[in-house]
Amino acid sequence: MSECVILAGGVASRLGAQAGELPKTLVPVAGRPFADHQLTWLAEQSVEEVVYCIAYRGDQIREYVGDGSGWGLSVTYVDEGTNLRGTGGALRLAYDEGALGGSFAVLYGDAYLRLDLPRVFHTFESSGQPALMTVLRNEGRWDKSNADFDGKRVTHYSKSQGEFEWIDYGLLVLERDVVAEIPADQPSNLADLLTRLSEEGRLAGFATKERFYEIGSPSGLAELEAFLTT
Repeated sequence: MSECVILAGGVASRLGAQAGELPKTLVPVAGRPFADHQLTWLAEQSVEEVVYCIAYRGDQIREYVGDGSGWGLSVTYVDEGTNLRGTGGALRLAYDEGALGGSFAVLYGDAYLRLDLPRVFHTFESSGQPALMTVLRNEGRWDKSNADFDGKRVTHYSKSQGEFEWIDYGLLVLERDVVAEIPADQPSNLADLLTRLSEEGRLAGFATKERFYEIGSPSGLAELEAFLTT
């Protein structure tokens, strides 16, 4: 498996002045646009193709990343324009435009992760399930925990209800066909699909012990900056 979809269409509302005129994924971190950190990591993890789902100031992402050759990647784009569809809707648009391979990773455009992606892909392929969520035993340390994991499957997932010990780590692996279950031509949160898949026993899991970082908030941006510069 060599494809990763990056969801990078959101507005950097929580960063405010720190984002300035930039889309969130181009905010400088440790002297480099954040996208550079993500794409470098993906290339190191044997990813070959990236699909960027863009919207807000997406033209800047196109200009900076280009065709991806600077990272040894092949990059294409799915552009929502001004009709923002949410994380689920953006992925469904990529499906409708024929941009998705048979199976692929999904990464949020503000997430900095440390994972062995080939191991994640192998776990997904061995699971027999149409979707996999990477998880971390969080116990409320870095954000609100939102998942239960039994060692093989994510048995419950909810961003709003329940007391959990695990948290969505920020990387998924999906079969293309499962994306067809997201409603077309309307805003949708990817969490809705994941919640239903967990309830139906169709969401495999992969546990990691390394904490995640994100640049969606000033505090998250400061933590990642400190990690990368010390």
